[in-house]
Amino acid sequence: MRLILLLVAAVLTLSAADDGRLTPEDRAKAVKYLLDSQQETLEAAAGLSDAQWSFKPAPDKWSVGETVEHIWLAEGLLFDAVEKALAAKPNPEWEAKTKGKTEFLERALTSRARRAQAPEEIVPEGKLGRAEVIRRYQEARARTLKFAEQTDLPLKAHTLDHPFPVFNTLNAYQWLIYIPLHNLRHNQQIAEIKASPNFPKQ
Repeated sequence: MRLILLLVAAVLTLSAADDGRLTPEDRAKAVKYLLDSQQETLEAAAGLSDAQWSFKPAPDKWSVGETVEHIWLAEGLLFDAVEKALAAKPNPEWEAKTKGKTEFLERALTSRARRAQAPEEIVPEGKLGRAEVIRRYQEARARTLKFAEQTDLPLKAHTLDHPFPVFNTLNAYQWLIYIPLHNLRHNQQIAEIKASPNFPKQ
């Protein structure tokens, strides 16, 4: 009986991989990244004074508050990319076009070795209060998490090109995990801000 169950599970996993649907491992990875990156952000922002929340290491650098705002703004833009990919017809070359991209994103996005200029629409303005920024961030993440937990769509079969040539074609699943990986990248930025020698003591 156990052997039969294992065989059925293997067939289901292969079927998911063949038509672009998420395997249980794919879904678990996305959900874990979403939960872990959110917890890191909230813990890093918790208990900060107004001076600490607003402190900038340099005039051209972001504060903790602006970085959290950017993470929230980027989440909306990236989730839009997931939806745009799904709105397009399945890409018959999705396997070849996106092979190895998930692992590449995991390496590239979580490294701060190379910096990138944020698109204008997700550059923080710093006009919202802290509670509002956190609330909007949590609401956006709740929507993304619900989608990751519940979707049965063939995410991998639908693609959308990234504006940066280094990423080129990404599938909807890769756009989905881009969200928490980008979040983790900027969690490192928050840590850098807090480690600044001039960061307020309180």
